[in-house]
Amino acid sequence: MENFNRLNDLYFKKLLGDKKRKNLTLSFLNGILNKDDENCFTDITFLDKDNEPLTLDGKLSKLDIRADLNDGTQVDIEVQVCPFKLMAERSLYYWSKMYSEQLEKGAEYKKLKKAIAINLLAFDYLEDEQDWHNIYNLLNVKSHNKLTDHIEMHFLELPKFTLKDMRKIRASEAWIAYFSGKYSKKELEEIAMTTPAIKEAVEFEDIFLQDKIERRAYEQREKAIRDYYSYMSAFKEEGLQQGLQEGLQQGLQQGLQQGIRKVAINLLKANMSIDFISQNTGLNEQEILHLQQLITK
Repeated sequence: MENFNRLNDLYFKKLLGDKKRKNLTLSFLNGILNKDDENCFTDITFLDKDNEPLTLDGKLSKLDIRADLNDGTQVDIEVQVCPFKLMAERSLYYWSKMYSEQLEKGAEYKKLKKAIAINLLAFDYLEDEQDWHNIYNLLNVKSHNKLTDHIEMHFLELPKFTLKDMRKIRASEAWIAYFSGKYSKKELEEIAMTTPAIKEAVEFEDIFLQDKIERRAYEQREKAIRDYYSYMSAFKEEGLQQGLQEGLQQGLQQGLQQGIRKVAINLLKANMSIDFISQNTGLNEQEILHLQQLITK
């Protein structure tokens, strides 16, 4: 399938969030975290966080993939396709929740383990950084000495990625090449020569696309995202033209609100999360739930 979006949340979770394919998840994590054969992670336990009740500004807090590694390290892998300006703040919030949830009431702080947040982004986010992979820790602003290794945040920006030498490819580069969608099946086969997990990922992708139910769900998610971009682009253009001519009038505002509600309804029909809809339309949770009730009537 041409232009297959491997960052589609449904596909991504099927590929790297399923215990049946945890060897792929470990390959991805060990590559991104630059682990060698001697200190690599050897096992992973997935934690289902889709129904997390905690909220942030009235929005449902939802992690894409949350897991514990064999040494107790906590990891959160989040994929973001649509540009989001507050990515750092949201990632830090998820990290803090992941870190604090380790301790039960009355437990000692020494039981806390390292927590790692990995953000896989389909857009440029860090304007002052040229590299596609940037890692952040807690450091002294003068000496740059690390206070603790318990916090680690990774930002992987796919648009910045370019494979320089396919013959000397690292595991992290192989995975980013796969998710970037910039390389053909033939090129991925060559990459798989150095990273066998990529071959398995490509094989699973073929099986996924041959499943009519899975493919239909995937296409619905993709349509919802395309509709969102289309509506937002049209509204922004219309608003700009109207604003240049006569300013933003009340009628335009009402039209924009109606359009935004239509976008939200389409996203609900595609089974997108309340958190995703709220972030990309500006509607609060109560407004979205009201629209959901109208649909189900």
